[in-house]
Amino acid sequence: MIRSPLITVMVQAVRKAGRTLARDFGEVEQLQVSMKGPGDFVSAADRKAEDTIFAELSRARPNYGFLMEERGTVEGTDPANTWVVDPLDGTTNFLHGIPIFSISLALVRNGVPVAGVIYNPVSDELYVAESGQGAYLNERRIRVAARRKLADCVVCCGVPHMGRGDHAQFNRELELVQPQVSGLRRTGSAAIDLAWTAAGRFDAFWERNLSPWDMAAGIVLVREAGGYVSDMDDGDKMLDNGHIIAGNELIRRDLQKLLKKA
Repeated sequence: MIRSPLITVMVQAVRKAGRTLARDFGEVEQLQVSMKGPGDFVSAADRKAEDTIFAELSRARPNYGFLMEERGTVEGTDPANTWVVDPLDGTTNFLHGIPIFSISLALVRNGVPVAGVIYNPVSDELYVAESGQGAYLNERRIRVAARRKLADCVVCCGVPHMGRGDHAQFNRELELVQPQVSGLRRTGSAAIDLAWTAAGRFDAFWERNLSPWDMAAGIVLVREAGGYVSDMDDGDKMLDNGHIIAGNELIRRDLQKLLKKA
Protein backbone atom coordinates (compact mmCIF):
# COMPACT_ATOMS: atom_id res chain seq x y z
CA MET A 1 0.00 0.00 0.00
CA ILE A 2 1.08 3.63 -0.50
CA ARG A 3 3.08 4.90 2.50
CA SER A 4 3.57 8.56 1.57
CA PRO A 5 3.26 11.19 4.32
CA LEU A 6 0.06 12.46 2.69
CA ILE A 7 -1.65 9.07 2.63
CA THR A 8 -0.44 8.33 6.16
CA VAL A 9 -2.15 11.49 7.45
CA MET A 10 -5.36 10.68 5.58
CA VAL A 11 -5.47 7.05 6.72
CA GLN A 12 -4.91 8.01 10.35
CA ALA A 13 -7.81 10.47 10.18
CA VAL A 14 -10.32 8.07 8.63
CA ARG A 15 -9.35 5.16 10.87
CA LYS A 16 -9.82 7.29 13.99
CA ALA A 17 -13.21 8.50 12.78
CA GLY A 18 -14.08 4.98 11.69
CA ARG A 19 -13.67 3.58 15.20
CA THR A 20 -16.42 5.85 16.52
CA LEU A 21 -18.65 5.11 13.53
CA ALA A 22 -18.26 1.37 14.08
CA ARG A 23 -19.23 1.74 17.74
CA ASP A 24 -22.23 3.89 16.89
CA PHE A 25 -23.31 1.48 14.17
CA GLY A 26 -23.62 -1.19 16.86
CA GLU A 27 -26.02 1.06 18.74
CA VAL A 28 -27.79 2.55 15.76
CA GLU A 29 -31.23 2.56 17.37
CA GLN A 30 -30.02 4.85 20.16
CA LEU A 31 -28.59 7.55 17.90
CA GLN A 32 -30.13 10.99 17.94
CA VAL A 33 -31.38 11.70 14.44
CA SER A 34 -32.48 14.96 12.87
CA MET A 35 -33.96 15.68 9.45
CA LYS A 36 -32.03 17.67 6.85
CA GLY A 37 -34.55 17.12 4.08
CA PRO A 38 -36.86 14.49 2.61
CA GLY A 39 -35.22 11.10 2.97
CA ASP A 40 -31.90 12.71 3.92
CA PHE A 41 -30.84 12.08 7.50
CA VAL A 42 -27.91 13.29 9.52
CA SER A 43 -27.00 11.51 12.72
CA ALA A 44 -24.92 12.27 15.76
CA ALA A 45 -22.41 9.75 14.40
CA ASP A 46 -22.06 11.77 11.19
CA ARG A 47 -21.19 14.93 13.10
CA LYS A 48 -18.76 13.18 15.45
CA ALA A 49 -16.89 11.61 12.54
CA GLU A 50 -16.59 14.95 10.75
CA ASP A 51 -15.30 16.65 13.91
CA THR A 52 -12.66 13.95 14.32
CA ILE A 53 -11.46 14.24 10.73
CA PHE A 54 -11.43 18.04 10.88
CA ALA A 55 -9.31 18.01 14.05
CA GLU A 56 -6.85 15.42 12.72
CA LEU A 57 -6.31 17.09 9.36
CA SER A 58 -6.15 20.60 10.80
CA ARG A 59 -3.36 19.48 13.09
CA ALA A 60 -1.44 17.72 10.31
CA ARG A 61 -1.90 20.34 7.55
CA PRO A 62 -2.97 23.60 9.26
CA ASN A 63 -2.86 25.67 6.07
CA TYR A 64 -5.22 23.54 4.00
CA GLY A 65 -8.88 24.43 3.49
CA PHE A 66 -11.90 22.15 3.79
CA LEU A 67 -15.07 21.35 1.90
CA MET A 68 -17.19 19.20 4.22
CA GLU A 69 -20.74 17.89 3.95
CA GLU A 70 -21.87 19.14 7.35
CA ARG A 71 -19.49 22.00 8.13
CA GLY A 72 -19.40 23.45 4.61
CA THR A 73 -16.43 25.46 3.32
CA VAL A 74 -13.59 26.37 5.66
CA GLU A 75 -11.03 28.60 3.99
CA GLY A 76 -7.34 27.81 4.44
CA THR A 77 -4.31 30.03 4.01
CA ASP A 78 -3.10 27.70 1.24
CA PRO A 79 -5.72 28.21 -1.51
CA ALA A 80 -4.27 25.46 -3.71
CA ASN A 81 -5.11 22.60 -1.34
CA THR A 82 -8.55 21.61 -0.08
CA TRP A 83 -9.66 18.57 1.89
CA VAL A 84 -13.00 17.28 0.58
CA VAL A 85 -14.74 15.21 3.24
CA ASP A 86 -17.86 13.10 3.56
CA PRO A 87 -17.74 11.70 7.10
CA LEU A 88 -20.56 9.23 6.49
CA ASP A 89 -21.51 8.42 2.92
CA GLY A 90 -24.50 6.13 3.04
CA THR A 91 -26.22 7.65 6.07
CA THR A 92 -29.56 6.01 5.30
CA ASN A 93 -27.88 2.59 5.12
CA PHE A 94 -26.18 3.32 8.44
CA LEU A 95 -29.41 4.27 10.17
CA HIS A 96 -31.19 1.17 8.84
CA GLY A 97 -28.44 -1.17 10.02
CA ILE A 98 -27.16 -1.89 6.50
CA PRO A 99 -23.34 -2.27 6.69
CA ILE A 100 -22.58 -0.51 3.41
CA PHE A 101 -21.33 3.00 4.19
CA SER A 102 -18.01 4.78 4.23
CA ILE A 103 -15.86 7.72 5.12
CA SER A 104 -14.69 9.48 1.95
CA LEU A 105 -11.69 11.82 2.09
CA ALA A 106 -9.90 13.46 -0.83
CA LEU A 107 -7.26 16.11 -1.31
CA VAL A 108 -8.10 18.42 -4.20
CA ARG A 109 -5.16 20.45 -5.45
CA ASN A 110 -5.84 23.35 -7.80
CA GLY A 111 -9.24 21.88 -8.58
CA VAL A 112 -7.98 18.36 -9.33
CA PRO A 113 -8.39 15.39 -6.95
CA VAL A 114 -4.87 14.06 -6.29
CA ALA A 115 -5.35 11.67 -3.35
CA GLY A 116 -8.29 9.70 -2.05
CA VAL A 117 -9.17 7.40 0.84
CA ILE A 118 -12.46 5.54 1.24
CA TYR A 119 -12.98 3.44 4.36
CA ASN A 120 -15.78 1.13 5.46
CA PRO A 121 -15.18 0.60 9.19
CA VAL A 122 -17.56 -2.37 9.40
CA SER A 123 -15.82 -4.47 6.74
CA ASP A 124 -12.44 -2.84 7.53
CA GLU A 125 -11.91 -2.25 3.82
CA LEU A 126 -9.53 0.66 3.24
CA TYR A 127 -9.16 1.98 -0.30
CA VAL A 128 -6.31 4.41 -0.98
CA ALA A 129 -4.97 6.11 -4.09
CA GLU A 130 -2.55 8.90 -4.87
CA SER A 131 -1.78 10.38 -8.28
CA GLY A 132 0.91 8.34 -9.99
CA GLN A 133 1.06 5.74 -7.20
CA GLY A 134 -1.74 3.33 -8.09
CA ALA A 135 -4.81 2.27 -6.13
CA TYR A 136 -4.99 -0.23 -3.29
CA LEU A 137 -7.49 -2.14 -1.19
CA ASN A 138 -5.78 -2.73 2.15
CA GLU A 139 -2.40 -4.13 1.02
CA ARG A 140 -3.46 -5.30 -2.44
CA ARG A 141 -3.15 -3.40 -5.71
CA ILE A 142 -6.51 -3.08 -7.48
CA ARG A 143 -7.49 -2.63 -11.11
CA VAL A 144 -10.74 -1.87 -12.88
CA ALA A 145 -12.49 -4.79 -14.56
CA ALA A 146 -11.31 -5.63 -18.07
CA ARG A 147 -14.61 -6.69 -19.66
CA ARG A 148 -15.16 -5.22 -23.10
CA LYS A 149 -18.89 -5.71 -23.73
CA LEU A 150 -21.76 -4.17 -21.80
CA ALA A 151 -23.66 -7.44 -22.11
CA ASP A 152 -21.10 -9.05 -19.79
CA CYS A 153 -21.09 -6.24 -17.24
CA VAL A 154 -22.60 -5.56 -13.85
CA VAL A 155 -23.25 -1.83 -13.72
CA CYS A 156 -23.96 0.21 -10.61
CA CYS A 157 -26.15 3.29 -10.58
CA GLY A 158 -27.49 5.85 -8.18
CA VAL A 159 -31.28 5.78 -7.94
CA PRO A 160 -32.95 9.12 -7.19
CA HIS A 161 -35.22 8.96 -4.18
CA MET A 162 -37.89 11.06 -2.51
CA GLY A 163 -37.15 14.75 -2.99
CA ARG A 164 -33.92 14.19 -4.92
CA GLY A 165 -33.01 14.04 -8.58
CA ASP A 166 -34.90 13.83 -11.85
CA HIS A 167 -36.93 10.62 -11.62
CA ALA A 168 -38.23 10.81 -15.17
CA GLN A 169 -34.74 11.18 -16.63
CA PHE A 170 -33.44 8.28 -14.56
CA ASN A 171 -36.30 6.09 -15.75
CA ARG A 172 -35.39 6.92 -19.36
CA GLU A 173 -31.77 6.03 -18.68
CA LEU A 174 -32.75 2.81 -16.94
CA GLU A 175 -34.95 1.80 -19.83
CA LEU A 176 -31.99 2.13 -22.21
CA VAL A 177 -29.31 0.54 -20.02
CA GLN A 178 -31.23 -2.32 -18.40
CA PRO A 179 -31.61 -4.48 -21.56
CA GLN A 180 -27.94 -4.02 -22.45
CA VAL A 181 -26.19 -5.26 -19.29
CA SER A 182 -25.80 -8.44 -17.28
CA GLY A 183 -26.98 -6.82 -14.05
CA LEU A 184 -27.72 -3.55 -12.30
CA ARG A 185 -26.89 -2.74 -8.68
CA ARG A 186 -27.50 0.05 -6.16
CA THR A 187 -25.56 0.20 -2.86
CA GLY A 188 -26.64 3.52 -1.35
CA SER A 189 -23.12 4.97 -1.13
CA ALA A 190 -21.57 6.65 -4.17
CA ALA A 191 -18.12 6.47 -2.55
CA ILE A 192 -18.47 2.69 -2.17
CA ASP A 193 -19.77 2.45 -5.73
CA LEU A 194 -16.63 4.15 -7.05
CA ALA A 195 -14.33 2.14 -4.79
CA TRP A 196 -15.92 -1.11 -5.95
CA THR A 197 -15.62 0.03 -9.56
CA ALA A 198 -11.92 0.70 -8.98
CA ALA A 199 -11.60 -2.80 -7.47
CA GLY A 200 -13.34 -4.45 -10.44
CA ARG A 201 -16.40 -5.56 -8.47
CA PHE A 202 -18.56 -3.33 -10.63
CA ASP A 203 -17.73 -2.85 -14.28
CA ALA A 204 -19.08 0.69 -14.38
CA PHE A 205 -20.98 3.28 -12.36
CA TRP A 206 -23.11 6.28 -13.16
CA GLU A 207 -25.04 8.78 -11.09
CA ARG A 208 -26.33 12.34 -11.38
CA ASN A 209 -26.62 15.22 -8.93
CA LEU A 210 -23.83 14.22 -6.58
CA SER A 211 -21.81 16.57 -4.40
CA PRO A 212 -18.00 16.86 -4.63
CA TRP A 213 -17.53 15.01 -1.33
CA ASP A 214 -19.46 12.03 -2.73
CA MET A 215 -17.02 11.41 -5.54
CA ALA A 216 -13.69 13.26 -5.20
CA ALA A 217 -11.89 10.36 -3.51
CA GLY A 218 -13.48 7.81 -5.84
CA ILE A 219 -12.31 9.71 -8.91
CA VAL A 220 -8.69 9.28 -7.83
CA LEU A 221 -9.25 5.60 -7.04
CA VAL A 222 -10.79 4.76 -10.41
CA ARG A 223 -8.16 6.65 -12.36
CA GLU A 224 -5.27 5.13 -10.43
CA ALA A 225 -6.84 1.69 -10.94
CA GLY A 226 -6.58 2.20 -14.70
CA GLY A 227 -10.11 3.41 -15.25
CA TYR A 228 -11.70 6.45 -16.84
CA VAL A 229 -14.03 8.99 -15.27
CA SER A 230 -16.09 11.67 -16.99
CA ASP A 231 -19.27 13.66 -16.72
CA MET A 232 -22.27 12.89 -18.93
CA ASP A 233 -20.88 15.02 -21.75
CA ASP A 234 -17.55 13.16 -21.86
CA GLY A 235 -15.93 16.08 -20.06
CA ASP A 236 -14.06 16.58 -16.79
CA LYS A 237 -16.55 18.74 -14.87
CA MET A 238 -17.82 16.10 -12.44
CA LEU A 239 -17.07 18.14 -9.32
CA ASP A 240 -18.86 21.14 -10.85
CA ASN A 241 -21.98 19.59 -12.37
CA GLY A 242 -22.37 16.55 -10.10
CA HIS A 243 -22.75 13.97 -12.89
CA ILE A 244 -20.33 11.05 -13.22
CA ILE A 245 -19.64 7.91 -15.28
CA ALA A 246 -16.77 5.58 -14.43
CA GLY A 247 -15.36 2.31 -15.75
CA ASN A 248 -12.68 1.02 -18.06
CA GLU A 249 -12.12 2.95 -21.27
CA LEU A 250 -14.46 0.92 -23.50
CA ILE A 251 -17.29 0.32 -21.05
CA ARG A 252 -17.36 3.92 -19.83
CA ARG A 253 -17.55 5.11 -23.44
CA ASP A 254 -20.36 2.71 -24.38
CA LEU A 255 -22.33 3.52 -21.23
CA GLN A 256 -21.94 7.24 -21.86
CA LYS A 257 -23.33 6.82 -25.38
CA LEU A 258 -26.41 5.05 -24.03
CA LEU A 259 -27.02 7.70 -21.39
CA LYS A 260 -26.72 10.50 -23.93
CA LYS A 261 -29.70 9.02 -25.78
CA ALA A 262 -31.88 9.55 -22.71
